[in-house]
Amino acid sequence: MLLFFALGLLVHFVFFSSIFDIYFTSPLVHGMTPQFTPLPPPARRLVLFVADGLRADALYELDEDGNSRAPFIRNVIMHEGSWGVSHTRVPTESRPGHVALIAGFYEDVSAVAKGWKENPVEFDSLFNESRYTWSWGSPDILPMFAKGASGDHVYTYSYDAQKEDFGAHDATKLDTWVFDKVKDFFDDARNNQSLFSKVNEEKVVFFLHLLGIDTNGHAHRPSSREYKGNIKKVDDGVKEIVSIFKHFYGDDGKTAFIFTSDHGMTDWGTGKDCWNKSPVMQFLLKILTSCFTSMSSEWRLENWKRRDVDQADIAPLMASLIGVPFPLNSVGTLPVEYLNNTGLFKAESMLTNAVQILEQFKVKMTQKKEVTLPFLFTPFKLLSDSQQLDILRKARSYIKQEKFDEVVSLCEELIDLALKGLSYYHTYDRFFLGISVAVGFVGWMSYASLLILKSHSNLTRSARTEVKKPHRLLPCSFVAIGILMACFLLIQACPWTYYVYCLLPVPIWYAVLREYQVIQDLVASLLTFPLSHVVACSLVFILGIEVLVFSFFYRYMLTAGLIVFAGWPFLTQLWARAKITCLSWALFSLLLAVFPLMPVVGRKPDISLVMGAGLLVLLLSLAIVTTLTKRKTTLAKEELLVLLLQMLSTVFSMYVVYSTHHSLLKKEGLPLMNQIVSWATLASSLVVPFLSSTALFQRLSSILLSLMPTYLLLSTGYEALFPLALSCLMFVWIHMEQETLQQPGVSCKQKLGSIQFTCNTDIAQLRLLDLDDIRRAFFLVFFLVTAFFGTGNIASINSFDLASVYCFLTVFSPFMMGALMMWKILIPFVLVMCAFEAVQITTQLSSKGLFLVVLVISDIMALHFFFLVKDSGSWLDIGTSISHYVIVMSMTIFLVFLNGLAQLLTTKKLQLYGKSKRHLL
Repeated sequence: MLLFFALGLLVHFVFFSSIFDIYFTSPLVHGMTPQFTPLPPPARRLVLFVADGLRADALYELDEDGNSRAPFIRNVIMHEGSWGVSHTRVPTESRPGHVALIAGFYEDVSAVAKGWKENPVEFDSLFNESRYTWSWGSPDILPMFAKGASGDHVYTYSYDAQKEDFGAHDATKLDTWVFDKVKDFFDDARNNQSLFSKVNEEKVVFFLHLLGIDTNGHAHRPSSREYKGNIKKVDDGVKEIVSIFKHFYGDDGKTAFIFTSDHGMTDWGTGKDCWNKSPVMQFLLKILTSCFTSMSSEWRLENWKRRDVDQADIAPLMASLIGVPFPLNSVGTLPVEYLNNTGLFKAESMLTNAVQILEQFKVKMTQKKEVTLPFLFTPFKLLSDSQQLDILRKARSYIKQEKFDEVVSLCEELIDLALKGLSYYHTYDRFFLGISVAVGFVGWMSYASLLILKSHSNLTRSARTEVKKPHRLLPCSFVAIGILMACFLLIQACPWTYYVYCLLPVPIWYAVLREYQVIQDLVASLLTFPLSHVVACSLVFILGIEVLVFSFFYRYMLTAGLIVFAGWPFLTQLWARAKITCLSWALFSLLLAVFPLMPVVGRKPDISLVMGAGLLVLLLSLAIVTTLTKRKTTLAKEELLVLLLQMLSTVFSMYVVYSTHHSLLKKEGLPLMNQIVSWATLASSLVVPFLSSTALFQRLSSILLSLMPTYLLLSTGYEALFPLALSCLMFVWIHMEQETLQQPGVSCKQKLGSIQFTCNTDIAQLRLLDLDDIRRAFFLVFFLVTAFFGTGNIASINSFDLASVYCFLTVFSPFMMGALMMWKILIPFVLVMCAFEAVQITTQLSSKGLFLVVLVISDIMALHFFFLVKDSGSWLDIGTSISHYVIVMSMTIFLVFLNGLAQLLTTKKLQLYGKSKRHLL
């Protein structure tokens, strides 16, 4: 069985990683020839302002008094430049946003796992193509373009990472630092002949990364005075920098300015949603920002033409403005409306853009053709070689005839076809790989189901007798299939991961067909049941699975499920035997059903709810203390001391939450003592449960009381109440499952009161699985899903509030913050798994058998989400589809570890002092 679980983890890891090979591989190709417009450019130099996290509406809209927050930029829109909205794509984070702006392509989602600060793949960028680039700003953004550049012509100036503090007094200092350094730079250039010569070269870029708006948005939200005030600071800074450039270069009219953002920001302070539209504006001058379609009138800009772009379009625009080659991997379409130049220049620039993207298409097609068998290769029919030549010939003919508008339209058509062709060849193997993984998925679920029937149920009988060895033809057939598949992949020079996805189903299905006797016994057993009974059970099972799947899209499905759970005991004999337990079950089910109906995101911090949850924890602790003080044993005194420690930890946590909240409101930062207490509380919560008794309810209570202080520190509102409601339902669930096995007249309470968690379960007492155990497994999966979605999480990282970790740290640290938020998510999971440990003990159930049932249920859900993964559409659709699959697969993979953690927390015992006597409680 241990070998089976190890194999299961390996198989699920392969299935988990498969989506990144099937849906999210790097779109980059190499080997193209640089392309640039063969005409003098309109500018010698480019200044790129990127206001990180700036929402388009926040920039363009007027305030309550009818005044603009950015008067200088608004004046540019009205008199000098062009403006519009830049539409971003997933993943809407700072790094991929800047890659899209400066390199012109959309970084694949898998780059998140490969590192944000280093380049996971080599790519060309505007900075690399420039003669010189000087950049100022965040240490998280600037180095990746310097390291990706060839030569030493990209210079970076960054402040210390510790300055990126969400709890700082004034985040605008990050932007002020950039503006001051640029002013100092030009002062130095006047006195340094070498530097003066460089800055007066052509094809130079100045990049100002302004992080203050994003930092204030995360810390205070975009509706805050701090966020809006930061926009005014940036506007003043941009005005000053523009003045410096005009003065330094004698107002020669050869400086192009582009002002934009890498992503927008949600109302609750994260960088991804419908408001992920950033401003874009050019004033040579151009302003580009980030999802608006009809808000120009609300911004009172309807009299000035709005020119929207995709984020990757800004890279070819910048390249065209200063006459450098378009970034080789750019997929952006040049927005010619932003070019205030001749029709010839626009036509030539657009043709250069089309040829540059067509080069990528040709390289991609050649690469795929070289590794595909000729009779299997299917070219992209919409853009054949003859069609390419015909379109290019027409475009050059139109240029000679001075039909420049026709050239632009023709090139836009060619770019559209080339991009479709790139996508076609990029996803060429998707169907083949998807089918291979799906076949493996189904085979694995079939094998797990057969193992349940064979080893953990009494449904089959002959399977327990001596098993006949399969015919030699069976293994020989599968060996032959494996060899043929390997040869097929070898001929096509496929990556090694293709071998894993395609060959893995072979041994899995061989293992399935080896159990043909179990399959025969299963069919024979099913035939003994009435057809209506089989159909009804199957429909209920399918309905339950679909409810779980739909709950990922519609959280209220969890509420509906919990309401059904509340009524379940009244439809059975449980109501007649244990009315109080059934009523408690119904009450806490309905109480928990409220949480999925609570707002997902956008809520403001409500510390009063966190304080209320802390008071409830103290009341629960007092109730347990009251019980323990009635006991006169040494064990009771030890328990009393542990409880007092837990109560003290809860009080400290409440104080830290309250103190930190008000300290941040006053912009005094995170107090050091609060930070120390928070980390100490987190560390102690992992140790204190081992000091309590291993008696069932005492140990479960101790786990809850130990984890709650940490959860309080990570809470900002109603979610602080969730673990309490969940734990109450878990306690009643243990009673309910015990009642399902009790005969009338037997006291369940007395029996549960004597149960101890122990590692040494008597195997002789374990029973085989029955149909009721499928319900128990379903309950577990349902409660695990509720544990995730019940606290307001949705299947996307933007739903997690960074304010949750402010008691631990406020300086930006994505991995540390992510780890803390992950622990917050895991705490309800741990509570459910510990309760499930108790259910297994009280029902004398084999944990291995029940785990297999849970595994099958989870895998059926995972197969649903495997086919629902998207790599196109809105950022929300893509990100959510990935998250769904990752959540289910992670739950399947980590269920083993959660089960092990639950066993550790419930069974191990440490002594505070001496060696106490053991007493039954």
